[in-house]
Amino acid sequence: MRIANLSGRLVLIVGGRAVDVREASEGRFESDPQAIYDRWAEFRSWAAQADLPAGAEFGAADLGAPAPAPRQLLAAGLNYRDHVGESGFAVPEGLPPVFTKFASSITGPVTTVRLPPGGHTDWEIELVAVIGTRAWQVAESDAWRHVAGLTIGQDLSERISQLAGPAPQFSLGKSLPGFTPMGPYLVTPDEFANPDDLGLRATINGEQVQKARTSELIFSVPMLISRLSARLPLLPGDVIFTGTPAGVGLGRDPQRWLADGDELVSAIDGIGELRQRFTAA
Repeated sequence: MRIANLSGRLVLIVGGRAVDVREASEGRFESDPQAIYDRWAEFRSWAAQADLPAGAEFGAADLGAPAPAPRQLLAAGLNYRDHVGESGFAVPEGLPPVFTKFASSITGPVTTVRLPPGGHTDWEIELVAVIGTRAWQVAESDAWRHVAGLTIGQDLSERISQLAGPAPQFSLGKSLPGFTPMGPYLVTPDEFANPDDLGLRATINGEQVQKARTSELIFSVPMLISRLSARLPLLPGDVIFTGTPAGVGLGRDPQRWLADGDELVSAIDGIGELRQRFTAA
């Protein structure tokens, strides 16, 4: 099953067309995409049995984030060995560094992002997991049961403010307007032959800048959920950014930053793509 946020309304994607959930369920489920996670098991059961009407065509630019207003958005850093190396840090043990991105920065999959003046804006493609069932002290072997689905995220980062001392400001540097695009769909784990091994890649103006597989994660999705839930409850609709592979601008020599007119395309197998165009402030 795959769902989406179409102009602020929850839809099921069936055969590449959008079925409005509130209309198809005759009001049983709300149109608010975020609200569905609190009734995820009930919704999945209904969707599996529903006699759905023919869907409507739609444009990718009309899609919003599939989890647009999470109560918690947690992001893992340094979760691919090659990215750890290019960043100049040691491989984390026990748990990767974790920060948050503020919900006001969340947008849909096709957007225009204004570059902050005087900044160094960087790209970070990431697999994103959305929680469907409350997870508290969950065993790694049970973690996938708590995942509603997977989507694509870009952890856009303004490096000057992120790394400004005396202590880094990760959350502020990564939460400017438009800096958390997600989408295009939320895809349930059972749609994948192996949800722990998905190919991901990013290009700028057609040039490949990142390419990896999620099987290369140091802390897999189940491991992250288990270790995060040992410390705090993960709530339905919460969003987890799982980390980025090597190839970011900060790790290049010379360093490279997104510029006016650049187009960044981020893709993960079986989910789709994000497309961000950047303009000068």
